[in-house]
Amino acid sequence: MGVFIEILILYIILFLSGSAGVPKGLVGFSFTAELSRLFMYNIPSLALIWYLLLKRKGLKDWGIRAPGKNDLLSGLLSLPGLLVIGFVINYITSQFNGMPESAGLYPPSSVPGWIILSISCISTGYLEESFFRFYILSRREELKLSNTAAILISTAAFSACHIYEGPWGFLNSFLAGILLCFIFLRYRSLHGIAIAHGLYNIAAFVISAVF
Repeated sequence: MGVFIEILILYIILFLSGSAGVPKGLVGFSFTAELSRLFMYNIPSLALIWYLLLKRKGLKDWGIRAPGKNDLLSGLLSLPGLLVIGFVINYITSQFNGMPESAGLYPPSSVPGWIILSISCISTGYLEESFFRFYILSRREELKLSNTAAILISTAAFSACHIYEGPWGFLNSFLAGILLCFIFLRYRSLHGIAIAHGLYNIAAFVISAVF
């Protein structure tokens, strides 16, 4: 029961409460705001998750090592999969008139802006994958959950905190969450899925800037 409570509290404080206050629609990119989010939210949140994990056992015991073959394979599977999901859902929803506008940022217009955005996207990838995939799925035995139940809980929680992005964002997060769960369970790779997640977010901004 204690593990469930810990996960629930972390989820509400780090993800659900923050997504509730996100403004609707697209907003302009701010270098200072993104820098503040990186150092005041992403990094402290990631540190808290890993502090709680490392209180129980070390990195090697959790299976975390320097990036290797499994990370490369999981990344090469994850990134194309995320891009296909994003393109397909975006195309389908674009065929419907009156779809609610999703929330998000306009792409930056300067090189320093792109640099800080890229760092922020990669750190967000590590933050979300550390919690929704690694933290929840690696502790499924403690929680007495089957693989299927753990995947459903992870994916539902991941989708719920992206609901502010609108129907497209929710559906994209749901399908992406399932894909990332299966790849994580197959390869036990944090680095691969986290970097792929971050690169997908960067690609979304690049595509938005181009088109």
